[in-house]
Amino acid sequence: MCVVVLAFSAVAGAKELKLGLIVPGDHAWSQAAREMGKELEQRTDGRYSVTLFPAGQLGSEAQMLQQMQTGALDMSFMTVAQVVNRVPEFGALFAPYLVKNEKQADQLLRGPAAQGLLEKLPVKTGTVGLGYGVAGMRMMLNAFPSDNVAALEGRKIRITPFPPVQDFYRLLGAVSTPMPLTDVYDALANGQVDGVDADLELVWKLRLYERAKNLLLSGHMMFPVVGLVSGRTWAGMSQEDRDVLRELTRKHLGELAAYYMAFGEKTRADIESEGVNVVEAGPAYFGDKLDQWEKIWIEKAPVLSELRKEAEQL
Repeated sequence: MCVVVLAFSAVAGAKELKLGLIVPGDHAWSQAAREMGKELEQRTDGRYSVTLFPAGQLGSEAQMLQQMQTGALDMSFMTVAQVVNRVPEFGALFAPYLVKNEKQADQLLRGPAAQGLLEKLPVKTGTVGLGYGVAGMRMMLNAFPSDNVAALEGRKIRITPFPPVQDFYRLLGAVSTPMPLTDVYDALANGQVDGVDADLELVWKLRLYERAKNLLLSGHMMFPVVGLVSGRTWAGMSQEDRDVLRELTRKHLGELAAYYMAFGEKTRADIESEGVNVVEAGPAYFGDKLDQWEKIWIEKAPVLSELRKEAEQL
């Protein structure tokens, strides 16, 4: 009887961690969060479990960040884009052609400069940064021929609205057009936007290739995700459980790089089979626009120089 009571008490005291995401439930970030939660429950002997709220069920990333500050939300796997709006130094991670591919992105995010940025989060956002992952490299899917950079002039491109990307498209002469990802398919169809800044996973899983037939395979930026936990939740955890949560978050987010490398190779072929015109583009495609971006952001985020030096060694 005593054993039963003790077991019941342990279960009753279990903590459910609510984890919010803006991406769909079948997205790789959601899958990483789900696997992290399963392993966390095992490693903590049921003291912690994780319940996912994908697809923006709890609101925008800005709203979820506010919820973590109050303790209403425990965790999020969130785009670093949202963090830039609170801590501008993180904008350096979006420097054009900082890395060549997802493998290099993962290596750079594990390095001292990127890890040092996480230390700024508790004071500035009320959250603790557990680690990074990476989505696929950014491309452009356009409803117009994109053989040269001049074709982007005046075009409405759906972006994630935060300063590094806004500056990038402003310098290209495009019109940045923020909107929820779920609206992009119809927006391409009715001309509300002419193109979208995205990775291959989004282009494929949202079937955007049905509405735009020109893929600029530029790989112009990495697009990191960061695992965040509410400072209030963190304060209530033992050091042992903190260490486990950090370890597992880094493990499962870290596995995203290999996933996206493999996914990208296959998905490019799938997209081409749908009649999409694929144009490969490197730094030369953008001309002096990249240097202009660098001058702006080296002043906003001096850590960019450290990131460039680390990237040269990869």
